[in-house]
Amino acid sequence: MFSLTIRDHMMIAHSFHGEIFGPAQRLHGATYVVDVTFKRPELDQDDLIVDIAQAGQVLSEVLGEFNMRNLDEIDAFRGRNTTTEFMASIIFKRLARAIGEGQLGETGRGLTAMSVTLHESHLAWASYEGAL
Repeated sequence: MFSLTIRDHMMIAHSFHGEIFGPAQRLHGATYVVDVTFKRPELDQDDLIVDIAQAGQVLSEVLGEFNMRNLDEIDAFRGRNTTTEFMASIIFKRLARAIGEGQLGETGRGLTAMSVTLHESHLAWASYEGAL
């Protein structure tokens, strides 16, 4: 299995609901370093997994929806805790949809799996991965 990882980042604000979150129940910010790993069993006709520039552009567009935003104000997230784990799954789903729509071209159609990792700090990160 071949894999290629690209990286970007986003800055968000949010708050959590539930005593388990302690002081994080208050509004606070986070800067996530976002790694996306694309996987496929064979290289394409150009010996690529996916075009890095195209993948970076699509990731930037997906993250642009959340960058510099208060996630508490996004209707689709009302009633949810926008934890690192939750946001990794959201970004995965948005990227999977973009791949399905052909935004990574024919090469993207050969991808079979992907993982999205959000690094909350140098000490903690969460991932969501799945088949495409």
